[in-house]
Amino acid sequence: MRALPERDPGTPDHRSAGRYLAWLARKQWWALIISTAYVTVYYSLQALLPAVFGAAVDNALTSGEPGQLLLWAGAITGMGTGLALLIVPSHRAEAYNWYDAAYRTVQVVTRGSTRLGSTLARRLPTGEVVAVGTTDIDDIGDLFEHAARIFSSFLTIALVSVLMLRSSVPMGLAVLVGVPLIVLCSGPLMRPLHRRETKQRDLQAEVATRASDIVAGLRVLRGIGGEHMSETRYTAESQRARAAGVHVGWLTAGLRALQVLLPGLLVTGIIWFGARLALAGEITVGQLVTFYGYTAYLMMPVHGLMRSANLVISAHVSARRIVKILALPHDLPEPERPAAAPEGDIVLHDPGSGVTVPAGRLTGIACTDVEQAALIADRLGRYRDGPEAEVTMRAAVAGDGEQEGASAPVRLRDLPLDHVRERILVGTNSAVLFSGSLREELSPDGGAADEELHSALHAACADDIVTALPGGLDGHVADHGREFSGGQQQRLRLGRALLADPEVLILVEPASAVDAHTESTIAARLGAARRGRTTVVLTTSPLLLDQADHVVFVDDGRVVAEGTHHDLLHDEPRYSTTVLRSAIDDGDDLDTGRATPASAGENR
Repeated sequence: MRALPERDPGTPDHRSAGRYLAWLARKQWWALIISTAYVTVYYSLQALLPAVFGAAVDNALTSGEPGQLLLWAGAITGMGTGLALLIVPSHRAEAYNWYDAAYRTVQVVTRGSTRLGSTLARRLPTGEVVAVGTTDIDDIGDLFEHAARIFSSFLTIALVSVLMLRSSVPMGLAVLVGVPLIVLCSGPLMRPLHRRETKQRDLQAEVATRASDIVAGLRVLRGIGGEHMSETRYTAESQRARAAGVHVGWLTAGLRALQVLLPGLLVTGIIWFGARLALAGEITVGQLVTFYGYTAYLMMPVHGLMRSANLVISAHVSARRIVKILALPHDLPEPERPAAAPEGDIVLHDPGSGVTVPAGRLTGIACTDVEQAALIADRLGRYRDGPEAEVTMRAAVAGDGEQEGASAPVRLRDLPLDHVRERILVGTNSAVLFSGSLREELSPDGGAADEELHSALHAACADDIVTALPGGLDGHVADHGREFSGGQQQRLRLGRALLADPEVLILVEPASAVDAHTESTIAARLGAARRGRTTVVLTTSPLLLDQADHVVFVDDGRVVAEGTHHDLLHDEPRYSTTVLRSAIDDGDDLDTGRATPASAGENR
C-alpha cells in the first residue's frame, strides 16, 4: 500500500483552473490508467452480458440440448464472478484517485499558504481560505474519483454501438446518434450553472469571513454594543448566500431531471424499435433480449456522463479558487540574483533605527513606542520591505566591536527568504498554538527528545503546564491553546521558540503576560538557555533588561543610548522613565493573559 500524502507534491501549474486540473492528472496518470482499466473491464463485462444472454436464448433454450445449456450457464456464471471480483479493486483504484488529488491539493495549498504567511491574510478574506479546506478539496477529489468512469463510459458506449451495428445497423446507428444528442442537450445548462455556482461560492466565502470576524471581535462588539448590528449584517449576507444556493439548486434539479428523462427516452425508443424489428422477423428472440439488455445497460454510462458534467463544473470552480491562492505574489519578493550568505556567526544592522545586533550575546532593545519595537523586529526578521527596511547581515569576526576585518554586509532582501527564515526566528505574542499533542506543538517534526523538550519548557518556566495537562507531553492542546491562560500560552510559545534553537532569536515582549515572579525566573533562565547564541529581546521590562549583556535604547525610532541596564538607568533619564513606568504598569498584571502589543508581522 502506498502512503499518502507524498513528501513532495510537485510544482503545480497555477496559470488557470484547467491547467491546474491537467497538472493533477499528469501527476497521477498511472493511477488514472489503472482505475480506467479496471472500470473499463467491469463495464465491458456488463455490456457483454446481454450478448451472452441472447446467445444462450438462441442456442441453448431453443435447441434444448443440456450441454449447450450448461455451457452458456457456465459462461454467464463466469462473467458474474468476474464482475464480483472486480468491484473491490475498481473501488480501491477510484478511492486512491480521490485521495491522491485531494491530498496533493492540500499539500500544495498548505505549502503556498505557508510561503505567503501574513501576505495571504492581507490579500484574501478568511472565508475564501476556509472554503478551500471545507468544499473545494472535496470537489477536486470527486472529479478524479469519477474520472475513470468518464473514459470507460465512452469506451463501452462505443463497444455497445459496434455490437449493435453487427446485429442491426439501424439499432447501432440509433445509439451512435442518440447518445451524443443526449449529452449535447444538457450543454446549454452548463454555463449558467457554472456562473451561479461561482457566485454562490463567493457569497459563502463572504459569510464565512463575516462569521470569523465576529468571533474574533466578539468581546469588542459586546463592549461597544455592536452585537445587533453585526447580527443584522450576518443575517443579510447569509440570506443572499442561501438565495444563491437555491438558484444553483433549481438549475441542478433541472439538469438531474434531464439526466433521467433523456436516457429514459433513448432506452424507450430503442426498445420500441427493437420490438418492431422482432415482430417483423428481422431479428431473433435472442437478439431482442440482447437489445433489451444493451438498452438497460446504456442507462448507466449515459447517466454517468451527464453527471460528470456537474463534477467538472464544481471542480473547475474549486480549482479557480485554489489557483487564486497559489498565484498570489509574496509581499516580500525573492531576489532575482540571490547574494552569497555570510557563513558562521552573523551581525545584524538596522539602518532605520541604528540598532546593531552583535553575535553570540543577549541584547535588550527598549523602545519608548511599542509600535517602533514591532517595526524593528519586523525589519530584523525581514517581515517588512521598503526603503526604510535595509537591514544587513555580515559575518562576525574577532574584535567585532571595531569591525576590523569584517566581511562586506549583505542586505537581507538580497538573500533567499528561506535562508533568512532558517537563520532568524522572530517570536511574537501573535504566534498561533495549533491543535494536537503538546509534543507535536513544540516539535512538529518529532525530532526533539524528551530531555530537550523539558529543558526548553524549564527555561520558559512552563514545567507546571506540562504537569497539569492530562497526558503531559502527549496531552491534547486545543486550537489556539484555548484551554490555557494568556500567560500559559505565552510561556508555551517561548518554549517552542527556544526548542527551535535558531541562530538568531528575536523575542518581542516574551514575558508581558506573566506575574513578576515568573518573569524574573524567565529572565534568569533565558540567558543560560541561549548562552553563546544571538538573542534579541525587545521589551521595557527591567527584569529582562537587567539580564541582557547589552541594552539599546530607542526613542522616536532611533538609537539614543547604549550600555548596560544599570548604566542607562543612571545616565539616561528617558530610559529610566520608560522602564520604570513599565514596571509600575505591570505591577498588578498576573498570569491572566493580559493583552500585549502584537507585532506588525502577525500571522506569520
